[in-house]
Amino acid sequence: MAVAWTVLAAALLFTFHTDSEAQVSIFWAFQPPLDLLFAVWSWRVSRMATGATRRFWRVLTVSGTLFTIGDTTQFVLSLGQRDRWSTTGGDVQSTLFAVGLGLIVVAMLIHPHAGRSGRDRIAFWLDSATVLVGGMVVAWCFAINPEDMRTNPVGALAGAAVVLTSAFAAVKMMLSGNAPMHRNAALPMIFAAIVNAVGVFAAPNAEESLPAYVYVIRFLPSLLIAVGPRIQEITARFDETAFGARRRKPYSLLPYGSIFVVFVAMILVLPEDRDDARLWGAVGGLGVIVAMVVARQLLAFHDNKRLIEKLDSTLTELREHQVRLRRQALFDDLTGLANRTHFREEVSAALEHAEPGTVSLLLVDLDGFKAVNDTLGHAAGDALLAGVADKLRSAVRAGDLPARLGGDEFAVLLRDCDHLDAERTAQRILQALTVPIPVDGTAVRASASIGVACAESDDDIRSLLHAADTAMYAAKHDGKGTWMRYDHSMSS
Repeated sequence: MAVAWTVLAAALLFTFHTDSEAQVSIFWAFQPPLDLLFAVWSWRVSRMATGATRRFWRVLTVSGTLFTIGDTTQFVLSLGQRDRWSTTGGDVQSTLFAVGLGLIVVAMLIHPHAGRSGRDRIAFWLDSATVLVGGMVVAWCFAINPEDMRTNPVGALAGAAVVLTSAFAAVKMMLSGNAPMHRNAALPMIFAAIVNAVGVFAAPNAEESLPAYVYVIRFLPSLLIAVGPRIQEITARFDETAFGARRRKPYSLLPYGSIFVVFVAMILVLPEDRDDARLWGAVGGLGVIVAMVVARQLLAFHDNKRLIEKLDSTLTELREHQVRLRRQALFDDLTGLANRTHFREEVSAALEHAEPGTVSLLLVDLDGFKAVNDTLGHAAGDALLAGVADKLRSAVRAGDLPARLGGDEFAVLLRDCDHLDAERTAQRILQALTVPIPVDGTAVRASASIGVACAESDDDIRSLLHAADTAMYAAKHDGKGTWMRYDHSMSS
């Protein structure tokens, strides 16, 4: 309906292209219905929204109503005017239009940000302000006509306000991350700002009737602004996230675009007279933008520093966590010795690469450990196991691997060690165990049976463990807590 209405208006504007008074009347006659649709559709969206988003759409409803009243008044006035060709509104229309735009700006300013820190809000306002200042420079250089300022200052300032407000609205929708409307609804309203700027520059120095296409270009923003709420209404019916917060990009290129635009504007208005107010306005605006961009960069550098420090801290925690996980996976929590899994892996690796007769295995089983647990308690039993682990570590060489296989059973992998060296290592362990271990103020002497096995050429981990286990049980059966070496030749 709104599109058909716009097509009809364009057709009439081209039909009466030789009658400027009729064109002006047509231009203003077709504005109020679109303003009214904007107000009605905004009101319908407000009924679907909640909280701050509902407040935003109610403000748009009020603004649409003010636009309708102002444009209707201007249409009535245009019927009695002669020799008129400009689309600049009168005092009533310009005032109501400015108030409506002001309400929209206020609604955007007070709309809450989604879960941001103070630094994020400062960065957002710096980005927004740079674009806003860029719009002010463009308006100062091109949108404000000196003749209009003398004849109708309110209308001239209102025209400049359109540029500024449109720019600010675009920034708000793109940077906020919590826009009160869906992106699909914001796009036509943002595009309206671009079309409005095109309309301002389409015939900036015309001194007589405007071409029909200029009227059409200047009329299109009313359509684009009106369809925004309609798209939002349709989207909200099918998309539950139509009013939801969206992730804001961590950076924005718009401030740099503002610098470029102001540079272009300054070049275009560069006069021979260097005291020209437009030039100095552009230079001043450029200086303000550069200062804000520098402030934004300093803020970003500080944030990057914090991020790097946080990343370093996180990496340190991850490394520590990795060490803890590795230790839990490979070592026994109580004694700090290698656990059964780690021990079996090391034995398999040693057998794979060693020469026959150079790898030996000790299997150590404590005698009477259950009695310690029963009489002194489990805490005392744990203390005894930890003490035995210390004695194992002190009795073996640096390249050997002591392990706790579970319960009161220990083992030692002896690398580069023949059966004689293995027997001597077992004797050192037994000798070390003769020294009592203090447990809760009580000296406890640990007794153990040790089985010794030396790997042959055809041994694997299973056969070697079986040999050591057989020798250990033979030692335990001997009843003296001593060790015995299981010899393959003897078993055969």
